[in-house]
Amino acid sequence: MYKPFDQFHINGRCISVIGSGGKTTFLRYLSEGLPGRVILTTSTHIFPFSGMPLVKAGSEDVSVKDSSVQRELILDAIRSAFALSRVICLGRPLASGKLSDPSGVISFEDLLSVADFVLVEADGSAGRPLKAHRPWEPVIVACSSMTVGVVGSSGIGKRASQACHCSDLFCAMAGIAPDQPVNEEHIAKVLNRENLADCYLVNQVDTLPDPNIARRLCDLIAKDAFPCSLGPR
Repeated sequence: MYKPFDQFHINGRCISVIGSGGKTTFLRYLSEGLPGRVILTTSTHIFPFSGMPLVKAGSEDVSVKDSSVQRELILDAIRSAFALSRVICLGRPLASGKLSDPSGVISFEDLLSVADFVLVEADGSAGRPLKAHRPWEPVIVACSSMTVGVVGSSGIGKRASQACHCSDLFCAMAGIAPDQPVNEEHIAKVLNRENLADCYLVNQVDTLPDPNIARRLCDLIAKDAFPCSLGPR
């Protein structure tokens, strides 16, 4: 029900995904629906995806200092991982357990030379269904051909301070108070002012008492927008 592949089409091979309320779920869903070899990575920070090979962008051998050697080692590791799985995850490991932007050791263009698609999570939302973007967000890589914005409709009806990442910024853009419930007009106002994505997925329709609420939100968004339910919140 409400699966997005029936409604919108992917443009190009490097896709950036931004927003909140299901980015990680959508990235996995998208990777499973695309043909060929897919790399899941980030331009900021992500947790590794489970159930697939993880390629660490950065040699664990501290004696390897030459950047061109590191690059070839990573490309070899990617090719080996693709022999095991059509979809793989890649990033620079951090002490926190997350992965960071790999471009310090290998470029996104290099990744496109060995994969059919590169999917990039390009911002964070701290687990909130809604967000407003700070001035340095999102981090869209130069070779990205399309940006998809994800919006969590489970935030509708909740107080802005509860539902929104960067709630102060969201409230300022929407013209509401932090303790005010968020509605579809508020969300559309923020998205339209930001104008950061080529299209939007209004996710979590299954959490709403009436799916027409999500459809109204889609109608209010200035870009193409589609309701969907991609799984758990």
